Amino acid sequence: MAEGLAPSFFARDVVDVARELVGMTLTRGEVSLRITETEAYKWPPDTACHAKAGRTERTAPLFGPPGRAYVYLCYGIHNLLNLVTGQDGQAQAVLVRACSPLAGLGVVERRRGKRRGAALLDGPGKVGQALALDTSWSHHDVTETGGLQVLAGVAPEALLAGPRVGIDYALPEHRALPWRFAEAGSRWVSHRKSLRPLGAVATMPA
Repeated sequence: MAEGLAPSFFARDVVDVARELVGMTLTRGEVSLRITETEAYKWPPDTACHAKAGRTERTAPLFGPPGRAYVYLCYGIHNLLNLVTGQDGQAQAVLVRACSPLAGLGVVERRRGKRRGAALLDGPGKVGQALALDTSWSHHDVTETGGLQVLAGVAPEALLAGPRVGIDYALPEHRALPWRFAEAGSRWVSHRKSLRPLGAVATMPA
């Protein structure tokens, strides 16, 4: 079995972690998923980050410690998994946008209404449903064995990058940040048309 990622992996800048999480493994029970797409969020100054509203009961997990889960309910329907990064007290996290199945495909299909192919897992709400997550998983330590855990995986041969999705409420300069990363050779990726080879975009603007 692959080794679990250490807290030190997550205790770094969110953009670096978001890139390197592509190819890692999410596991819970019978289900194991390869992470194929991520998005980085960091406050300040990113107005797409939930922490812009300050520390609340909902956003408290965003402030650390690193290596914890932040699960929030989107539109009252979808539970979205984020992995907290940076130093304790900062507010940054990686949204897991898409995955491909490694184990437990039958369980995933059942949870996802018997859908097939990339439609199973090409969106963050789909990932949350496949793992049967809800907001009670916020604060869960994903570096510990048992429950939900992130394990080492195989890095992709190439990455794509582009702007994040569904953040129309953010300032234009933050909507344009190329902080979405995806495995270049995978079909398990959402909104592919706005992605470009990683070397063609600046991933760390000032």
